[in-house]
Amino acid sequence: MKYKNSLAGITSDHLQGFFVDWPNPPSPQTHLLLLKQSSKVILAIDDRTNQVVGFITAISDGVLSAYIPLLEVLPEYKQKGIGKELVNRMLQELEDVYMVDLCCDDDLVPYYDKLGMTKTNGMIKRNYHRQAGSQ
Repeated sequence: MKYKNSLAGITSDHLQGFFVDWPNPPSPQTHLLLLKQSSKVILAIDDRTNQVVGFITAISDGVLSAYIPLLEVLPEYKQKGIGKELVNRMLQELEDVYMVDLCCDDDLVPYYDKLGMTKTNGMIKRNYHRQAGSQ
């Protein structure tokens, strides 16, 4: 497995199979666009196939705050430490920022707790009709 924080050489063809169980998932083209427009991105790439098998993104003002909106690992690559490695690498990338926020479902709180994050309260609004993204 190799990790990189660049999209050099990555096309939408490298981004197949993500957003599992989303009722209206973004297309690989929209996925590539959201990666390009993120402040920071780290990819996990299978050395054998050269396919992206995991990714994490951050949006930041570069001064005080950052938000990690997406972390995903393809189902067949889960339970191999890839997600943990992506989170650790992103937190290292963001170590100079005061606050790093992330929202997750309750069942994922223990996962992020083990990675040094703290549970807090949060509020969200979801426009599910826009789940596939806009271009």
